[in-house]
Amino acid sequence: MTAAPQTERIERDPLGPVAIPADAYYGPQTARGIANFPISGIRISHFPEFIKALAYVKAATARANAKLGDLDAAKAEVICQVCQEIISGEHLDEFPLDVFQGGAGTSTNMNINEVIANRGLEIIGMARGRYSALHPNNDVNLSQSTNDVYPTAIRLAILLSRGHLQRALEQLAAELDGKAEAFADVIKLGRTQLQDAVPMTLGQEFQAFATTLREDVARLGEIGNFFYEINLGGTAIGTGINTNPDYQAAAVEELRSATGLPLISAGNLVEACWDTGAFVLFSGMLKRTATKLSKICNDLRLLSSGPRGGLNEINLPPLQPGSSIMPGKVNPVVPEVVNQVAFQIIGYDLTVTLASEAGQLQLNVMEPVIAYNILHSLELLTNAVNVLRSKCVVGVTANAENCRKHLEASTAVATALTPAIGYERAAELAKEVLATGKTIREVLAEQPDLSEDLIAQMADPHLLTRPSRYRAAS
Repeated sequence: MTAAPQTERIERDPLGPVAIPADAYYGPQTARGIANFPISGIRISHFPEFIKALAYVKAATARANAKLGDLDAAKAEVICQVCQEIISGEHLDEFPLDVFQGGAGTSTNMNINEVIANRGLEIIGMARGRYSALHPNNDVNLSQSTNDVYPTAIRLAILLSRGHLQRALEQLAAELDGKAEAFADVIKLGRTQLQDAVPMTLGQEFQAFATTLREDVARLGEIGNFFYEINLGGTAIGTGINTNPDYQAAAVEELRSATGLPLISAGNLVEACWDTGAFVLFSGMLKRTATKLSKICNDLRLLSSGPRGGLNEINLPPLQPGSSIMPGKVNPVVPEVVNQVAFQIIGYDLTVTLASEAGQLQLNVMEPVIAYNILHSLELLTNAVNVLRSKCVVGVTANAENCRKHLEASTAVATALTPAIGYERAAELAKEVLATGKTIREVLAEQPDLSEDLIAQMADPHLLTRPSRYRAAS
């Protein structure tokens, strides 16, 4: 009779025995974290770049320890082999901890320590849990503390993730550039405070969208560069306790070589152990980008409003029926969802700010929620930008005739009259337009003292969409 397969194994940590799934690579401290933090249901494995960043750190520290003679070369080789598997995307389901956790990330650090140790033991032909051969703390975590590993990994994860958002924004800006070119000759009414202002082109409106997003592509790069400064080697509070005097420089060099990033050691490791200022700056930058995107989406919704009872100056692609009761209604669902993402990012930024302020003495224990909010912001924004481009902006078309009608029915040209006839006279003509329902051209034609040259210039709205000022014909 065949024995039933074992479903659990028992391991011990300083608090006593812990039951662990028999096939799990993680160990007792991870199991305790799973039990203690059933908070959001969102696992740290939701952010694979973060898990990859942790593996980069563990491999770099193993190489540095081996070079200094503090770690057996064979153990270092096995540790690096497992880290490479994780970097390649393997074992992601072995990181089941909730993103919300106490302990300043200690559970997460031990999670990867245990996975590396147990997978390493399997590679060398030994049973999981035989830590005398490869130990999560003594070997995998050698010369390290959660307090330098975890913040270094967060910084790496942001550096590995920000490029996705930058590329998405650049692609959206390029699509907006294309629309700007296509709409370059569509004359329309510009508006301020939702009131008629002066003439512009629809192309100028879309070009401004592209320009503001490109600004943020550059700023994300500049502010993100703050994360090149890391505190690896500072261990518990930045003093470097339990490390070889040459370890810090060696570990940073190994990590720099492995990632290809220009990482540098913080000038003051005690300060760097608790300082989360770079996270506040970067989160604020994400909020700025989200705010801009939301404004653009507000404009798209307004410009497409109607179709008969609103502005209806552009058409958005019809993606789905817009009502369960009103036939034929189609809603601007993509701009709406991007608005909602923006609101979420703004809230996340407040959380990052409060978590950063909550640091005390030599450590900020709130870094798990900082990591979650920034990494999730990057993910949400990237997805929202890609959807906005591919399902909305790419299909936007212009209603040139509606744009023209709105312009002709407005008092927009009156502003261009002021250099020639003065503000008061131009205001009187604008009032007459509004009172009579006539167009500005009709009202101008009824003014016997205005020259044909002036009237002709005012009749060409293209002249009024760029720097221009009336000059009487000589």
